[in-house]
Amino acid sequence: MSLAIETHHLTKTYKSRGGKPVNVVDDLDLAVETGEIYGFLGPNGAGKTTTIKILLGIIHATSGDARVLGEPAGNVHAHKNLSYVPERPYYYEHMTGFEVMQFYASLFKIKDDDLCRRLLDRVDLTNDMHRPISEYSKGMQQRVGLAQSLINDPQLMFLDEPTAGLDPLAHKDVRELILQFKSEGRTVFISSHELSEVERVCDRVAIIHRGKVIEQGHLSELLAGARTEITAKGITADLVKGLNVPDGVVSTVGDTVLLDMPESGDFNAVIDAIRQAGGSIISVIPRRMRLEDLFVKSVREAPDPAGGPTDDKQGDEEVTEVTA
Repeated sequence: MSLAIETHHLTKTYKSRGGKPVNVVDDLDLAVETGEIYGFLGPNGAGKTTTIKILLGIIHATSGDARVLGEPAGNVHAHKNLSYVPERPYYYEHMTGFEVMQFYASLFKIKDDDLCRRLLDRVDLTNDMHRPISEYSKGMQQRVGLAQSLINDPQLMFLDEPTAGLDPLAHKDVRELILQFKSEGRTVFISSHELSEVERVCDRVAIIHRGKVIEQGHLSELLAGARTEITAKGITADLVKGLNVPDGVVSTVGDTVLLDMPESGDFNAVIDAIRQAGGSIISVIPRRMRLEDLFVKSVREAPDPAGGPTDDKQGDEEVTEVTA
């Protein structure tokens, strides 16, 4: 499988106000396969935005290598075949949706009003294309962004927080569009905090923290390891202590006890012990590990060196660039 994005030992170093070098991106290795939807995840300050800026050629790495569509990051030829929708896209609000499309088409020297109309129709904005952007909802503006990102028929799409702040209906619309992009053979690189959405659409993910990859792989593999949730009533605290739930979580609310057990646990023995003690089983529910669970566990257990970056989006205020 060919790679749409590839980085090796990618590092971006800034200098903090105290003069200490800070690696906002630290020895980062990524491999994004052509035609997949790839989730790029991490807490605030993890280095996501800085990495995307390097891949787009907006800023340069201090060291290491980044290739996009087989070319060095920032290559003009590669730029013709990629698109980017930022988290907070800016439009001239006096323009209509159709005028916005014409403007972005002109940047690629494309004069095709029918193409602009077709793309707006694809994102369900046909009836609103002649309204000014100032009258668009956040969801409509996001759809305009997705429409303009298709102007150049890109092979690779960068989407930064594509569903942030959207209502459930808009979430569903954007999710379906992203899946369509994949079905057309495009590679989609998504940076997002909406982990439930990422889990629904992504093939593989990378979780970064303090500029380093701490998890990377196929979601089916990363989320392997089912758990069983047992809810019971009418049992004593002493019995709960004696249940011996290995690596499990026990919580009590009123007279209800919830046992969250890994698949390696003998939940049949636990159920028998509860019944023999006169307790009652309310529910037994098998649970798959969620991406949110993996994210929280990975970040909390990751090394957290002192003096690391606090927010890569505020780098201009907090640090200055160190050139190689």
